[in-house]
This record gives sequence, C-alpha cells and structure tokens, in this order.
Amino acid sequence: MSELYIGLMSGTSVDGIDAALVDFSGTTPKLISTHCHPWPGKIHQALLDSRKLSDADLDTLAQLDFDTGKTFAQATNELLERAGVDKSSVIAIGSHGQTIRHRPDADVPFSLQIGDASVIARDTGIDVVSDFRSADIKAGGQGAPLAPAFHAAVFQVADEHRSVINIGGIANLTLLPAGSKKDITGFDSGPGNNLMDAWMKKINGHSYDRNGLWASTGTINESLLEDLLDDHYFKLAPPKSTGFEYFNLSWLESYQVSSLRADDVQATLCELTACSIAQAIKDYARETQKILICGGGAHNEHLMTRLGANLPGYPISSTDTFGVHPDWVEAMAFAWLAKQTISGLPGNLPAVTGARAAVVLGQISHA
Repeated sequence: MSELYIGLMSGTSVDGIDAALVDFSGTTPKLISTHCHPWPGKIHQALLDSRKLSDADLDTLAQLDFDTGKTFAQATNELLERAGVDKSSVIAIGSHGQTIRHRPDADVPFSLQIGDASVIARDTGIDVVSDFRSADIKAGGQGAPLAPAFHAAVFQVADEHRSVINIGGIANLTLLPAGSKKDITGFDSGPGNNLMDAWMKKINGHSYDRNGLWASTGTINESLLEDLLDDHYFKLAPPKSTGFEYFNLSWLESYQVSSLRADDVQATLCELTACSIAQAIKDYARETQKILICGGGAHNEHLMTRLGANLPGYPISSTDTFGVHPDWVEAMAFAWLAKQTISGLPGNLPAVTGARAAVVLGQISHA
C-alpha cells in the first residue's frame, strides 16, 4: 500500500519550486513524480526585492506570504495532475517555504520562511507541514541544514564513509560515516552557486552560467581567492549555517572586484566554491571514500572539474548513481521530514545543527 508524501522546495536562487511526490511504503523511498513550477514574474521579482525590505514593511511581506502560499499550492496541484494521483491519496505535504531571513546567531535567533501553509492546505485539500526550522532553533540549534537526516536514511551504508554535497545557492555537506556508531554531521561550507549567479546576472544579465562556460574562459585570480577564503566564516568550526544575507553581491563587491576582468572574477568565484567545499572535506571528513553530489551545481561541468582538481583521490559522482536524481533530493527531503512530523518522530540531527536534543520539527496546518 502506498505511503505518499509531497515535498516542496524553493532554494535561495529562487529559480522555481521543486515539487516531488514520494512513496515511503518500501524499504527505500520511491520518487513517483516531479514538477518544477516557475515563479510568476511579479512574485519572483517581489521575492528578490523582499531581501531588501525594511523590518517595518510588514504589509508587503504579509501579501507576499499569501501569494507565495498560493503559488506553492499551484505547484502541488499541477504535480498531482501530472502524476494522475488524487489528493486523497496524499497523507501530507512538507513545505520548506521561501527563506526571507535566516539568522540563527541573532540575539533572538530565528529563520523566516514564507508561503502561508494554511493557504496551501486550503487550496490543495491536503494537510501541510511547514516551519521546519523553528523547533530546532528553539532547541539551541542553527535550524540548518535539515537535509542530512534524509541523506542518512537514503545514502548511509555500513561499509563505506560517504559525504553528500548539496550545491544550491549555498553549499552544504552531510558526512555519513560507515555504520551507525559515529555521529552523522553536516554544515554549510559557504557559497554554492549564489555568488556565481549574482555576478553573472550583474555583468551579463543571465540568471546563471550554464555549465560554467563563462567561468572556464577566465583565469583564477589567486590574490582575490586568498582574500575571499580569508573570510572568518570559513574558519568557523561546525555546526554553522549561512545564507544570502551574508554571501551576496555586496559581500563580493567589498573586495573591489570591479577593477578586475569580469571573467576572471567568475572563474575565481567558481574556485571559491570548489575550494571551500574541498577544504571542509579535508578538515572534517578526510576519511570519506565516496562523494555524492546533488543540487543545481551538479550540472555545472566546470565546477565539477574544479572540485575534482581540489579533491584528488576522492571518487565523485551524482546522487543519480544511487537512484536519486540530484535535482530532487531536497524536495524529497522535505517530503521525508513531513513524514517524520506526522509520525511524531524527530527530524533534526543535533550533531548537525547544534541543537540540545533531537526534536519533532514543523507545524501542521490541516486542510
């Protein structure tokens, strides 16, 4: 008998909503159907502009919360229509929402994701689990990353040390020791695609550098790279998490990059992502025997080449090799997290987030 859940994910790049229908009835999760739903132009721009909102501009944020929830619901309904599955067959939706602020180190720590879950539940007729990060933060954690628990459930094996690297806007690592005696750990290593995307948009007007083609035409500026890697975030020990609030175009431009060749800056940003990931592996998971890559960065051929050059001797492959398409790992993770919540089971890993205890995550909005 099927045990269907839906996972919804929109990352820091705001390039669309990933919707995944997953069956958890077997020994391993089965991806039934997927749908990538584009953000309508006005909402997409509003989401980008929301990063610049003053804290007082709550009316705008409330409207955006509603509009974002409506769009997540549309993504869900189109997913079900594409799959030919009736909503009554789905137990719950796990909606990550769209991150507007992630400040686990603030005086009053918080992480804000919008996309009104009650709107999603009403428009789909399915219970929704959302606000996954708050419970972990209240338990003293960073509220991120949350995917490592799912990575462990799907990719951990008894006889091989593995590292899962998700390269979205931010890059995060999950370190899966062989067996179950050692703690699973994970953290954000730093920028993933976001700085490369921001620089590409500023200089060329395109949303991303397909296959890293532009980066491959430039020369790495070693002096700039050294300065970027000297940022204090890379020196912090885990648990740690970051986001676009920190690693963004303003951060990059503080290094006076406008005086440099634009393609050299892009090549250096690609190397920054590869180097910071590689250094994290060397510092905290040197025993890794296999590296699994997921997220949009898995399709950047030049980035994958540079990552391999920075990690000689470490076999690197896509999660697709292990039966999970790299584009859908995160959406599947939030379907799995919804299942954990509905079952009353913890969804965080304290060794990853720094929380005092494993806790049940999320709030349930009933249809």
